Amino acid sequence: MRTSSNPAFRNLPRGTTAYGPYTGFNEPQGGVPGYGAPQAPTGAADRPMTVDDVVMKTGASLGVTLLVGVITAIWAQSQVEANAMGAITGAMIGGMLVGLVLALIISFRQMASAPMTLAYSAAEGVFLGAITGVFEMFFPGIALQAILGTAAVFVVMLVVYKTGAVKVTPKLTKWIIGALGGVLVLMLANLVLGLFGVNMGLRDGGGLAIVFSIVCIGIAAFSFLLDFDMADRAIREGVPAKFAWYVAFGLMVTLVWLYLEILRLLSYLQSD
Repeated sequence: MRTSSNPAFRNLPRGTTAYGPYTGFNEPQGGVPGYGAPQAPTGAADRPMTVDDVVMKTGASLGVTLLVGVITAIWAQSQVEANAMGAITGAMIGGMLVGLVLALIISFRQMASAPMTLAYSAAEGVFLGAITGVFEMFFPGIALQAILGTAAVFVVMLVVYKTGAVKVTPKLTKWIIGALGGVLVLMLANLVLGLFGVNMGLRDGGGLAIVFSIVCIGIAAFSFLLDFDMADRAIREGVPAKFAWYVAFGLMVTLVWLYLEILRLLSYLQSD
């Protein structure tokens, strides 16, 4: 099996599976049994997944999000100038709900097809584009800063994973999943209490909000390690190439969350 043509994944460790040689994101790092890729079905007609499959599917998904996001952001800015905030709010809610429904379906099925992953990417593009367009009107240049920040974190965590500086062990995996659960509970509590006029201070731009966003960015960054480990294990286990769409979906979920948290943090820091 050929190695990746993507420079970011060159010179990766090689090994063998029942399907022949493979090139993974890294050598086996442990992980938690049951977390990651399923075993390839016996007699599967599909060829085994490669790193190039992950790169191409993730690139296509990210490209859809960026394209839809840019178009939506430009539209949102025109709506802000026209004082039509209702339309922007509708786009945000619509994109968020469609993305959430698709994410739940994909997560429960633990399998994604090209249409579902790309549809999720498009929905997130509408959601992120609408939010970004509004932020860009009040904080010029913040969108580019958030995009560069997200890309920088992704690259750093990829290097961390490839070099083995941080091992994906069962203990680390449990810590990351536990931290994710804790953050989600806090976000939900903040949302519910906010409906009743109670301010927990997690999203008001104050000192606590800044700390909370930094914590979320850190958790999202470490979540990439789980995503990389899932992709690496899938390649080692020789799962069908179509599973790359599920890996791409997982990476997109983390990228979307990371971008939103960086965008929030930058807005807090640039506010008076």
